[in-house]
Amino acid sequence: MTLSSSLLNAFAPTGTLRASINLGNPVLARRTDSAEPGGVSVDLARELASRLGVPVSFTSFERAAESVAAVTNEDADIGFFAIDPLRGAGIAFSAAYVLIEGCYLVRDASPVTRNEDVDREGNRIMVGTGSAYDLFLTREIKKAQIVRTALSEKVVDAFLRENIEVAAGVRQQLEADAARTSGLRLLDGRFMVIQQAMGMPKARGDEAAQYLREFVEDVKRSGFVADALARYGIEGASVAPATPV
Repeated sequence: MTLSSSLLNAFAPTGTLRASINLGNPVLARRTDSAEPGGVSVDLARELASRLGVPVSFTSFERAAESVAAVTNEDADIGFFAIDPLRGAGIAFSAAYVLIEGCYLVRDASPVTRNEDVDREGNRIMVGTGSAYDLFLTREIKKAQIVRTALSEKVVDAFLRENIEVAAGVRQQLEADAARTSGLRLLDGRFMVIQQAMGMPKARGDEAAQYLREFVEDVKRSGFVADALARYGIEGASVAPATPV
C-alpha cells in the first residue's frame, strides 16, 4: 500500500516514528535488559512503524501523565493510554485494543469487604498520580479521600508506608504486590474497566487519526494483540471488541 506524503509526515515528521511508552502499566510495557523497553505497546509501535516504512524510537516514562504530556506536546508521535475525556483534549484516540481491570486492595484486617464500601467517610484511597484510575476516581469518589503517589507501580508501597485504607490500581500490579507482601487481599470484582488505546496529537489531522483507528482494528482482528498478550504471559487483560471505523 502506497502511503501519502502527508500521512507519513503526520506520523513521523522527523523521519522516525517516536513512541511514548508508559512503564507504569506492567500489563503493556516493561523494562528489559536492552536499551529498549518491551511489551505489547512496544510490539504495536514496531508494527505500525513497519507498515509506515519508517524506523521507530522509544522514550519511556515512569508515569502515565508524563507519557500523555509527551504526545500532547508533540514530543512524541504516538502513545498508549487509557481513554479519558481529560486526555482527549489534545490527543486523538483510537478505540481500545485491550481492556484492563481497575481494582482495590486492602489489608486482611480491613472492614472494607466490597467495592461499595470504599467510598465512605474516613477512607483514603492511594492512587498513582495522573493514572487512568486517578482520573476516574477523582470524578466518581464523593466521600473518601484520594491520596496520590508519584509512580503507579509504587502505589502499594506508599499505601503500606503511610497506613492508607485502600490502594487502587491495575489488577495485575496489585496481584503481584499482594503475592510478595503477606496480609493483603484484593476486593472481588472491579471498580472500572480501563480501555487501553493508541493515541496521537490531535494537531496531526484527521487522515492520520483515521489511519491509526484502522490500524488498531486490524491488529485486533488479525490476532496480533491476542498473540502479544499470550507471548508476554499477560493474564486478566482481554482484547477489546471490534469497533466500526
